[in-house]
Amino acid sequence: MLVHKLLLPENIELNFNPPPEKILKALVRLVYSRAKLAVDSGTFEEEELHLLHSYLGEGLAILHNLSEAVAQTLLILVLSPAGVGLNGQSCQVLAVLITPLKESGSHFQLLARLTALLRNRRLREELMAKESATEIWRAIRREEESGYENYWVLSREEILKELTTGFQGLSPEEARHRLEEIGPNRIARVRRRPLFLRFGTNFVNLFAILLWAASGFAYLAGIKELAAAIPLVILINAIFSFWQEYRAEKAIEVLGKLLPSRTRVCRGGEVREVEAAELVPGDIIVLEAGDQVPADSRLIEAQDFRVDNSALTGESRPAYKTAESVEDGQEFLWTEMPNLVFAGTAALSGVARGVVLATGMDTQLGNIAALTQEVKEKPSPLQREMQFVVKVQAVVAVTIGLLFFLVAVLTGKLAFFNSLIFAIGLIVAFVPEGLLPTLTLALAMGVQRMARKNALVKRLSAVETLGAATVICTDKTGTLTTNEVMVAHLWLAGNHLTVTGSGFKLPGRLEQDNSPLSPPKLGSPLLTRISHCAILCNNASLSAGDEKVSGDPTEAALLVLAAKIGKDFEAIRRSQPRLKVFPFESVRKRMSVLHAAPDGGVSCWVKGAPESVIPLCTTITEWDGQTRPLTQQDRARLSQELSEMAQKGLRLLTLAYKPVETLDLGLEEAESNLSFLAITGMEDPPRPEVSEAIDRCHKAGIRIVMITGDFGGTAGAVASEIGMRLGKAAILTGEEVSRLSEVQLRGLLKRSGDKVFARISPQEKLRIVVALLNLGEIVAVTGDGVNDGPALKAADIGVAMGQRGTEVSKEAASIVLTDDNFATIVAAIEEGRAVYANIKKFITYIFNSNIPEAVPFVLFVLLGIPLPLNIMQILAVDLGTDLLPGLALGVEPPEPGIMNRPPRSRRDRLIDWPLARRFTFLGLLNAAAALCAFFFVYLSAGWRPGLEMAASGPLYERATTMCLAGIIASQIGNGLAIRTDRESVFKVGLFSNRLLIGGIVSEVLILLALSYLPLLQGIFGTAPLTGKDLMFLLSFPPVMLLADELRKAWGRRQHQSH
Repeated sequence: MLVHKLLLPENIELNFNPPPEKILKALVRLVYSRAKLAVDSGTFEEEELHLLHSYLGEGLAILHNLSEAVAQTLLILVLSPAGVGLNGQSCQVLAVLITPLKESGSHFQLLARLTALLRNRRLREELMAKESATEIWRAIRREEESGYENYWVLSREEILKELTTGFQGLSPEEARHRLEEIGPNRIARVRRRPLFLRFGTNFVNLFAILLWAASGFAYLAGIKELAAAIPLVILINAIFSFWQEYRAEKAIEVLGKLLPSRTRVCRGGEVREVEAAELVPGDIIVLEAGDQVPADSRLIEAQDFRVDNSALTGESRPAYKTAESVEDGQEFLWTEMPNLVFAGTAALSGVARGVVLATGMDTQLGNIAALTQEVKEKPSPLQREMQFVVKVQAVVAVTIGLLFFLVAVLTGKLAFFNSLIFAIGLIVAFVPEGLLPTLTLALAMGVQRMARKNALVKRLSAVETLGAATVICTDKTGTLTTNEVMVAHLWLAGNHLTVTGSGFKLPGRLEQDNSPLSPPKLGSPLLTRISHCAILCNNASLSAGDEKVSGDPTEAALLVLAAKIGKDFEAIRRSQPRLKVFPFESVRKRMSVLHAAPDGGVSCWVKGAPESVIPLCTTITEWDGQTRPLTQQDRARLSQELSEMAQKGLRLLTLAYKPVETLDLGLEEAESNLSFLAITGMEDPPRPEVSEAIDRCHKAGIRIVMITGDFGGTAGAVASEIGMRLGKAAILTGEEVSRLSEVQLRGLLKRSGDKVFARISPQEKLRIVVALLNLGEIVAVTGDGVNDGPALKAADIGVAMGQRGTEVSKEAASIVLTDDNFATIVAAIEEGRAVYANIKKFITYIFNSNIPEAVPFVLFVLLGIPLPLNIMQILAVDLGTDLLPGLALGVEPPEPGIMNRPPRSRRDRLIDWPLARRFTFLGLLNAAAALCAFFFVYLSAGWRPGLEMAASGPLYERATTMCLAGIIASQIGNGLAIRTDRESVFKVGLFSNRLLIGGIVSEVLILLALSYLPLLQGIFGTAPLTGKDLMFLLSFPPVMLLADELRKAWGRRQHQSH
């Protein structure tokens, strides 16, 4: 049982500081209170607590007891910065553990775990710095879930004793008992609402309710075709929304598939195959190359054992494992712990046995699944804004309908029932039935454009949300860099060489002082030995033809180096066969091999971390192959060179060598008295297009936050090289982040400039993302491993890597990059901004026509003129002529300069003042034009002011048709003008949007059909237009276009003056 699962935040006491003489009494009262026992029951005695207290030193004490009075285990944590006096000792951290009497076994196991946890000085310092009980509980949970902190330091015998098992494994009976107690080794899923309920909610959301109301009103008004069509729109929307939600759940199912179905286990001394779900803590599992690790385990035997952790970390480097205990685990990330393996990872080579530490949801994989399930998906900014638009439109429609109903009744213009039908028709006309399909098409076209730029969008709303991003939290390896390690620097015999080339590509050369290395040096004995060491102390392979790598990328980079020196690594391996190997181990940090030498002797080749290999060297090899003693001056020079290379963010390896006379050598003898050959400095070079992409982000007002599992020096060097703007305290490690309170973390992230977080765990990555979200940022997060699932799901936009990403990360993300390239994200942001701008364009376009549809009713009521536009003609505009041009505006390409503007705020409204001002300006012009067209018919027929206007008959029908045609003709000009917000439409090409031209043609054809087809004339109350009428209408589109061009020119001048 983990401590954080017993410790409730409400049982954490801060600033506990009673008088010294009353400390035990205060603790007893605290226990009574938390256990909900009567104070006078006498269940606990101060003396008992006193007798069972353990002072562990360094200000830490644990008080514990077994009692019949409690039904379940009670754990209380007391923190007192000032210190509490207990038996003459000052304690800053006090833990009180009370367990039911019948659970004595688990009591002492918990006591051991609690002791091991709180003895961690770093954790205690972190807890004392926290400001709330919740933050303290989270820190303990994070430590336990990312640590198994007392398991890596124990010997094999100690770990087996800790888990009450042995080398022979558990007996079948004990395994069965533990399975009943702990439960199966499965990734649990959160119970969700039934499918039919989730599908049904899509019929009762705000937009659906508005459409249902519109359908009902249409039926009452006698518009039965519309009444029947609207539910179809609701159904299509419901199916689409449900499908998106259903797909989002696949991430948890994929997590479960990472565990194997069956595994080999040692039970009662016999190796047998069992269902992986039957594993329990204490089981001894047997692993070999090709196996999936079924549960988190501590290795007790390992021979040349390597695992692929990329499913959890996204890092492609194999991890070497050992069965030895590790004294200092703080320098490792939890996935790198040399003697631990984790559920969901895969064995690459060797054989091993391990004792199971945790199963199911208690594993690291289970923890990530729990985090992913805990993250609640929230509406995107666009979804929230569309809800706002629907509310505004509903209020406007109902208000206008009620207003005209009251005016019509009070003025006596219409009878009560006719006024009611009239008002209902108005409400239906002002409900944006076409808004949803227009919005969906705009997003879908954005999806298609993003796909052409290598970004596959899984959730439509993510298209627009990405355009609003203010922060991009990005991986380093493979996203900002090529993920192809190459040796870029070489230090040997006091000389610094640079190596040209790119990744695993063979073309390249060695240079000294920016000039190609001379042939004598290139063929020197020293470089020959260096190439032999690179080739022979190496398990990777490289196909020279297609440059494909098999094995460790670091080792592949050494093969490429040897090829650039001019050596044939296949021929060298054939001529110098391997005789013995001492595999690389994470604790030793080096690998040694014995190979047959061409002269008939034996050579020992060694490679490893500089701090591991250089102390074993006693000589240094010169260019001519001769060796001399390695002096203190040489070591100082080496130290300086290592420091300079490390500051460049290079991954350093030292190569060494010695001839030996026999194969009968132990590890220590083989790796002693070595001759230093060279230091290789490797880099994972940045992608060539990333620097420009980072610059575009900065111009667009987007901050970059690099979150990586790599070391801070390497991450910082890459950040500087690609142009990230790093200010003070811009590079932090996971350990430093874990010591920050939530307030401190938000304060750090609030500062301007980019940030780098190195050696970060999944929990810390999620914490950083959530902190940014709490600051109001719109956050895009990239990820490729299982560990990235929670952060991808929590972010506004999760972006997974398509080439190297795990299925879990792809399922949790809303966008998948097919080329794993950061520059693709920036291109997608531009498309997202274009989509949002296009949504504003078609909303402007749709609302434009609402004003000329409403103004005629105002004049009808106030001036008593015949009604210039009937209800059916309004519907002809809203559901007919406006639809295709509106859809066409949704596919406009990005406007010039769109990436030179800051991102919009999360608080910005879709319908803001500039948009309202624009559609009001254009709408009033449109209304004036429509009324001019209406009166043009009467004036052409001889009517003059003061005379009565015909309210029925052919003249009236022609006049209303002319009013309708005036709105449509003005909308043609508006459609062309609205294509740009700031720039002149002539700058992007007046007729460059072919879909819009098609929409304009459709408007004209619909107008002609309404005007000249007898069937439609009867339905819509229209009449044929004359040639004179059509000539008059031709002036409307250019007038509307010119008016908006003048408005934009004035706006540009105002912007420049400011």
